[in-house]
Amino acid sequence: MSEAVFTVTAAGPHVTFQDAGRAGMMRFGVPTSGPMDRSSFAAVQAVLGNAPGAAAIEISPGGLSLRCKQGEVTLAVAGGGFQVVLDGSRHGAWTVLTLRAGSELTVRPGFWGCWTYLAFAGDLQVTPWLGSVSTHGPTGLGGGRLAAGQALTVSATRVLRGPPLRMPLPAWARPPAEVPVVLGPQDRFFAPDTIAAFLREPFTLSEAYDRMGVRLRGPSLRPAAALDMPSEPIARGSVQVSGDAVPTVLLADHQSTGGYPKIATVVSTALDRFVQLRSRQRVAFRAVSAREAIGLARSHHMAAQRYLEGLRRLGAKGS
Repeated sequence: MSEAVFTVTAAGPHVTFQDAGRAGMMRFGVPTSGPMDRSSFAAVQAVLGNAPGAAAIEISPGGLSLRCKQGEVTLAVAGGGFQVVLDGSRHGAWTVLTLRAGSELTVRPGFWGCWTYLAFAGDLQVTPWLGSVSTHGPTGLGGGRLAAGQALTVSATRVLRGPPLRMPLPAWARPPAEVPVVLGPQDRFFAPDTIAAFLREPFTLSEAYDRMGVRLRGPSLRPAAALDMPSEPIARGSVQVSGDAVPTVLLADHQSTGGYPKIATVVSTALDRFVQLRSRQRVAFRAVSAREAIGLARSHHMAAQRYLEGLRRLGAKGS
């Protein structure tokens, strides 16, 4: 069985192993984790012909550098506007390349985006935890964070022949200026003028930003009621407001329960674009009904399936 072996020569913070996520464990207090940008993660798996939930590497603006010590394998990088450098040759993200023994690969941030994904045409060998290799960022549980000097092995490698492939950049990949939200489930805790300010005024993403969530700078969203609600399950995308009246959008590693009111919830299919916003960038929120949110999700799902099928055909042509 063919395999490729790599050495990590540099890895920034928040560079981790992820798969589709640790489903079914929230009831035990274990976050789902998985990729921050699920659409870009799906793209690298599709173009390589991998299983949808195969292990991949999530790369933050801290970047990642690898040296291929043995074997050859094709890989794909997608997500954000990152830069990919292979043996001194520059490529953008949304690309498919082949590495051979002696090759050096560097992935670093470009002009936009916070997260990109590197997947191999083969089986990335990572030890699972509770049935998943997804890494919980705050604890490092799961496949773990990547670090300089670490060895990576990809077994059952495949190679796509021919020149590098360019993956089309989908319309929904870029960060948004406006994000749709469904108000609630605790919008009753906020005065009408506070909700109006939430929907009228833009917010800026703060530097308090990791895989658990991002705090926002903007109008004060002070609750108009005592913060005495019991803890309850939390959904990814919840806009939770703490006692200091500052909202936080909860992301992939969010806690399983919480007792602060949620003024709104980001529509799930908009989260992949939202997480590509960087600290200090601005975003506004637009209220939609639950029915409209379902329509947005269905439309996105159909468009995404067409896009992924096109990537599968693109990858098959190069095999």
